[in-house]
Amino acid sequence: MLGNPPKKLILHLARNASFGTIFILIALYIGMLGYHVFEKMSWIDSFVNASMILSGMGPVGALTTDAGKIFAGCYALFSGLTFIAIIAIIFAPIVNRFLRRINVE
Repeated sequence: MLGNPPKKLILHLARNASFGTIFILIALYIGMLGYHVFEKMSWIDSFVNASMILSGMGPVGALTTDAGKIFAGCYALFSGLTFIAIIAIIFAPIVNRFLRRINVE
C-alpha cells in the first residue's frame, strides 16, 4: 500500500478539499441565483433545485419559463463538468503520490 501519509500529503489534501468545498458553494450559489431569477422560485426552492441538479439527482420543481428551462439545461451541463473538476482537484495529491510510488513519469 502507500504506507502512512506524511504530514505534507495530509495538508495538501485538506487544502484541495477546502478548494473543492469553495467551488461547490460557488456552483450552488450560481444555481440558486439562476432559479431565483429565471423561474421566480423562492430561495429555499432554488436551493433544493440547484443542490439536486448539482448532485446529479435532477430538478425537483417543474420549470415553467423558457428562460428557466434553458438555464436548467446549461446548469446541468455546468454541474457535470464541475463535479468532475472538483473530484480531480480533491484527489490529485493521492493520484500524484501513487504515480510517484510506482515510478511513472
